[in-house]
Amino acid sequence: MGSEPPSSVRLDKWLWAARFYKTRAIAKEMINGGKVHYNGQRAKSSKQAEVNAVIRLRQGHDDREVVIKLLSEQRHKAAIAQTLYEETSESIAKRATYAEARRLNVLNNPAPDTKPDKKQRRQLIRFKES
Repeated sequence: MGSEPPSSVRLDKWLWAARFYKTRAIAKEMINGGKVHYNGQRAKSSKQAEVNAVIRLRQGHDDREVVIKLLSEQRHKAAIAQTLYEETSESIAKRATYAEARRLNVLNNPAPDTKPDKKQRRQLIRFKES
């Protein structure tokens, strides 16, 4: 067991080790689906990740842009995983504004207290069709 970090790591393995995705299979699926961009371009899961590369990825509702600081092939605790990358300040600000917008939208459009009855459903259908 060497304590020296690896010189190169597969992109899907690094995303898994950095705890962006729960499994390597999910990381590979996201990369192949075009949800992960490596230095501004779509990449394959076998792409070798390098230090100081910029990765833009989608996680749920959030888009993140991170810079690789360290390489790792193993998944560690979350505190250690967070040292592998640094999120850009623009990405943090953008995520905060989107989170606030989602929060306000939920507050402005609350779910109804009850389901519509048969008459109300018919009225909704008529309204939607017209």
